[in-house]
Amino acid sequence: MALDYVETGADFADAVPERVSATTALPEGITSRMLYNDVVRIAWPSLVELTLAQLASMVDMMMVGQLGAWALSSVGLTTQPKFLLMTMFMSLNVGATAMVARYKGSGNPEKANLILRQALSLTLVFSLLASLAGYIFAEPLIRFMGAADAQTLQGGVEYLRIQMIGFVFMALTSTATATLRGVGNSRTAMVYNMISNVVNVIFNYILIYGHFGFPRMEVAGASLATILGQFVAFVLAMTALLSGRNYLQLRLRDGFRPDMEAIGQIVKIGLPAMVEQLVMRAGMIIYSKTVASLGTVAYATHQVCMNIQALSFMIGQAFAVSATSLMGQSLGKKRPDMAQFYTSRTRRIGMVVSVFIALLFFFLGRSIVAMYTPDPDIIQQGGTIMQLMAFSLTLQSSQFILAGALRGAGDTRATAVISFVTVLLVRPAFAMFAIHVLDWGLMGAWVAMLVDQVLRSGLVLLRYNSGKWKAVKV
Repeated sequence: MALDYVETGADFADAVPERVSATTALPEGITSRMLYNDVVRIAWPSLVELTLAQLASMVDMMMVGQLGAWALSSVGLTTQPKFLLMTMFMSLNVGATAMVARYKGSGNPEKANLILRQALSLTLVFSLLASLAGYIFAEPLIRFMGAADAQTLQGGVEYLRIQMIGFVFMALTSTATATLRGVGNSRTAMVYNMISNVVNVIFNYILIYGHFGFPRMEVAGASLATILGQFVAFVLAMTALLSGRNYLQLRLRDGFRPDMEAIGQIVKIGLPAMVEQLVMRAGMIIYSKTVASLGTVAYATHQVCMNIQALSFMIGQAFAVSATSLMGQSLGKKRPDMAQFYTSRTRRIGMVVSVFIALLFFFLGRSIVAMYTPDPDIIQQGGTIMQLMAFSLTLQSSQFILAGALRGAGDTRATAVISFVTVLLVRPAFAMFAIHVLDWGLMGAWVAMLVDQVLRSGLVLLRYNSGKWKAVKV
């Protein structure tokens, strides 16, 4: 990669942060093509992995959608409680990714592997606690989210409780994936997650409708299929880490005794990320409850559109993986100039891909929605929402990438503040105003999301351009 040809720039280490400039010349011997190659080398496996994962989720929802609007709502009502329970370890994963990237950049594999072991230990503890809480309080959580009828409530409780049974395996796999991405190895995660998705879809077909002699489990079958796929991913992820064929190697003989310095490094970056995630979940729960108040059909429409929109998220997240890894490795080599070069080129590629997806959503949105359900009301309103969604995609992609770069630099406090303003305050407040005062119905909720995306994208860009991330100490 291009960083291998760049000498450590100690003179950059203690430099006073300056505003980001796109006019600085590339170091001698480094070309834009080399930088683009590095970005794509890390991003394409993540793009394939995340896209296929979301396609599997979409197939999951399409199969569930054939059961009726109640089933779509049941699954949808579990989304925010599940994300809330994931907050602790997913936030620590941000710290783990940033630190292994730094140690990879500075050429210290022992420290990188120490971070891996400590991150897995933390994830095991927090995911066990979260899974117990989620299982015990599944019914109050689904009721709180706004289940409109008994059938929707029962389906949501069944789905969430089964998810909690496989929660620990999913959590440990996510930490393995986060650390592998930190050292630029996104291909391994792509392979085991692709296999996991295939297992998920196969068992969806078998268990939702009761094929090949299996019982018809409907919503519960969809949830069981998901955790079976997650368990397969866990086994393959641990096998990869134990194999010794990666920069990261999980050596059991090294032990998992707590190392306070490593834990402190993970937590220092992860704690603001946790605050950010908690703020986002709180905002999303308020937002989802506001939409759920519109009734089962409206919420089903909303859930279908959210599921489709998540496909566009995968683009931003895939290139954010590149931005995080290359930012961390560049700063580990004490080259913030290289971090800027990588980030600017990552944004350009992400922009091109997002424009293509936006065009698909705008012109084919109604046809995509129709794949989920035959309900004409959902198809009509969903198609209109898809066109509105298309306008936010380029901003969304840039926001994901820049936020990923800031997290790679350890600048997670700024992203937490931005999320507090936009997701917790602006989006739910505007949604409630648009729905209950302006009487815009479901469309009002999606206008609120568009306003949130525009504001958040602008604030993230301002933070990145300030250059303050160069002075963050980890």
